[in-house]
Amino acid sequence: MADRPRPRRAVVEMASYSPPTAGRAEKLRLDFNENTVGASPAVVSSLRRRLDENGLAVYPEYGESKRKLAAFFGVSPDGFILTNGTDEAIQVLVNTYVGNDDDVILLRPSYAMYRFYAQVAGAAVRQIPYRPADLAFPLDELLDAITPATRAVLIANPNNPTGTGVDPDGVRRILEKARAAAVLVDEAYHEFCGVTAIGLLEAYPNLFVSRTFSKVYGMAAMRLGCLFSQPENVAWLAKAQSPYSVNTLATMAAEAAIADGEYVRSYVSEVLAARELLYEGFERLGIPYFRSQANFVLFHAGDRAIEIRDRLRDRGLLVRDRSYELPGSVRVTVGTREQMRRFLAALEELWR
Repeated sequence: MADRPRPRRAVVEMASYSPPTAGRAEKLRLDFNENTVGASPAVVSSLRRRLDENGLAVYPEYGESKRKLAAFFGVSPDGFILTNGTDEAIQVLVNTYVGNDDDVILLRPSYAMYRFYAQVAGAAVRQIPYRPADLAFPLDELLDAITPATRAVLIANPNNPTGTGVDPDGVRRILEKARAAAVLVDEAYHEFCGVTAIGLLEAYPNLFVSRTFSKVYGMAAMRLGCLFSQPENVAWLAKAQSPYSVNTLATMAAEAAIADGEYVRSYVSEVLAARELLYEGFERLGIPYFRSQANFVLFHAGDRAIEIRDRLRDRGLLVRDRSYELPGSVRVTVGTREQMRRFLAALEELWR
C-alpha cells in the first residue's frame, strides 16, 4: 500500500460530527431549530430582483452590506466580520486565539462546534456541566474553573440544547474573571429571549459576540453570521479568515431580512405563544420538560427517547434525540401554534 500523509494527532483522536440532515424534505422540521415557515418573502423577492448573470461572475464586495448591518446592530463597520454561519465565527476565533494545548473552557451539553474546532486546534478542552436538576447555567462553577492560563471561554446564550441562559451581570462576571481569554457569547437565539452582550463590547476587550441568520431569519441555507468585537480584535480575526468565505447572495438576503423587521417580530411572537402551548401539552401528558429561553424545548422521554424520535419521523415529524448528552432527552423545535398542535397530537398517540 502506498504511503499517505498522517493527520495531526488532534484530528485522529477527535470524534466525527455527522448531523442527520438527510431525508428532511416534506416533513415538519422540528429537529434543527430552524425557522419553520421560511424566510421573509421580501428576501426571496430581493434576490430575484437584484440577481443577474453578471453579478454571479464577480467576487463579493461587502462594504454596503456591512454598513447596513452595522447600523442595524448598533456597531461600527469595523466592529465585526461577516462569517459563513456561526460555525466559521467559532473557527476564526479559535484559529486566532487558541493554540496547541491551550486551555479552553466549554459548557456541557452545548453546541458541538465549540468542542469540534477547539479539538482541531489541539486545545486542552475542559467542560463544565450544566446543573443537572434544572439545567441552569453553572455560573459559579464556570468562574471557579477560569484561570490566568485560560485562552478561550465559549458559551451559547441561551444554550442549545438546554434552552437556559445567563443574564448580563453573569456575562460581566465571566469577562472580568477571564481577562486573558477570548470570551465568545454565541447569541444564535437572541431574538427569542432579548438578552444580548453587544452593549458590553466597548467596555470589555476580551468579548466576542456572534449572531446568525440561520434561525429566526429563516436563512439557514445561506450560511451567514456575524462576529462582533472591538475593532482591534476584528482586525486580527480578519487576518485569520478567508477573504471571500461569505457569498454575495447571503449578503443580499441579509440586507432584505433586516429591513423586514415586522416579519421577524411576528414570527417571534408566534413562537413564544406556541412555546407556552407546548408547555401546557407536556404538563397535560405528564411529560417532564425544561423551560426554555429559545425556540426549542428539551423534554424527557426516558428509555423511549429513540423510539419516540423514530415513530414521530414515521408520522412526518422530525425531532432531535439528545440522549447521547442527556440520557432520555429529546429536543423539539418550537414553530407555530398549528405545528405544535400537530406535534402534540402525534406525541399523545405514542405516549399512551
